[in-house]
Amino acid sequence: MIGSEGRVKIVFFDIDGTLLDHDKKLPSSTKKAIKQLQNNGVFVAIATGRSPFMFESLREELNIDTFVSFNGQYVVFEKEVVYRNPLKISELKKLHETAEKYNHTPIVFMDEATMKSSVANHERIQEALGSLRFPHPDVEADFYEQHDVYQALLFCTEEEEERFSEHCDSFRFIRWHQYSTDVLPSDGSKAEGIKMLMEHVGFQLEDVYAFGDGLNDIEMLEAVGHGIAMGNAASTVKEHADYVTKDVGEEGIYYGLKKLQLI
Repeated sequence: MIGSEGRVKIVFFDIDGTLLDHDKKLPSSTKKAIKQLQNNGVFVAIATGRSPFMFESLREELNIDTFVSFNGQYVVFEKEVVYRNPLKISELKKLHETAEKYNHTPIVFMDEATMKSSVANHERIQEALGSLRFPHPDVEADFYEQHDVYQALLFCTEEEEERFSEHCDSFRFIRWHQYSTDVLPSDGSKAEGIKMLMEHVGFQLEDVYAFGDGLNDIEMLEAVGHGIAMGNAASTVKEHADYVTKDVGEEGIYYGLKKLQLI
């Protein structure tokens, strides 16, 4: 959709709890809304903590070629990689050593194509990744020494997480499950990834919209011109949004885009 001065708009969507409903399914109303956006000339993008390989089928179904993944560490615009920010090997080594020290806390290391685990058949990995409909990864404890890792998943409780915060101050931890937290650079966020994309393409702030529901969406909702929280978002997330739409299970995406007059 072209603005009054010929500018193009772009809308970023989180995946879990935003594009996908509580059963990890894509509502038909959301698919319809995305198609209408694209027909209106609006760029449609995904902003997620997931690795690109974890939402490839969703991108294909929605015909989306632009995304911010790993909470901002790997950014693609129209199939072109425009920003990479892998985690430092030395810091990942410190994380791994700390995890070994504290009862062999499991870690999953992720690049753009795959993910590998530091341990085999761990219940916490199975439960947390299972909630996203992903199986337990294969074991490759030194994966981070051989590949660019853009995000790690640390499988610990909130109480256990404090130990890692003390020893690994170059990372920030964003919880998404009772047994798992995203590990990313201390200054990393979806907002930073969107900023890099905006600078590369030339989008104006007032033409940038974002929908989200999780704790890792807060900076994004604050940073864009129009931040929209889903009705199913936690109250702490809604406090940082410009607008709150309906629950993802109540056609929240379609309703929000209509209210914003984007479709």
